[in-house]
Amino acid sequence: MQEKSLNASFKTQAIFRMDESTERIEKCLNMLTIAQACQKPNESSNSIANLILHLCGNITQYILSALAQEEDTRQRDLEFSTQWDADIPTLAKKMRSTADKAMAVISNLPEEELLRKRIVQGFELDGIGIIIHVVEHYSYHTGQIALLTKLLVDKDLGFYDGIDLNVKNAPL
Repeated sequence: MQEKSLNASFKTQAIFRMDESTERIEKCLNMLTIAQACQKPNESSNSIANLILHLCGNITQYILSALAQEEDTRQRDLEFSTQWDADIPTLAKKMRSTADKAMAVISNLPEEELLRKRIVQGFELDGIGIIIHVVEHYSYHTGQIALLTKLLVDKDLGFYDGIDLNVKNAPL
């Protein structure tokens, strides 16, 4: 059996974490009404819907534009000012579709593209840096969405249902 390459392992882990965040956001959205998803806790904060629009914009700019070489059409300020006027399934579909496209790009990215430098949003990053940025940014805002959902519905989100998190580490 051939050992998995470092690049393949990196891409697999990045995709795993992106899919995990997408599933958590979907779980949150399924607990909310559209009014709740659009509710801002205060003027200094964003609604869940705006956070999702922001995530879609960020993923599109960093992965689909920078790595897949699609045109960069991001209008970042609109992600925070737009009032979502569709329903929860449409919002969830937008998030899932954007994440799935990005994960496909990551999966198929050649090694030389992981190492090639680019300017994205004014920052100089190679492909690995772009992917790390997207994964951590996605996770960060997923946590915000989870917290806002808990505050709105007063429920455990069940992200770890059926998993014993008290199991001790062991070598394989």
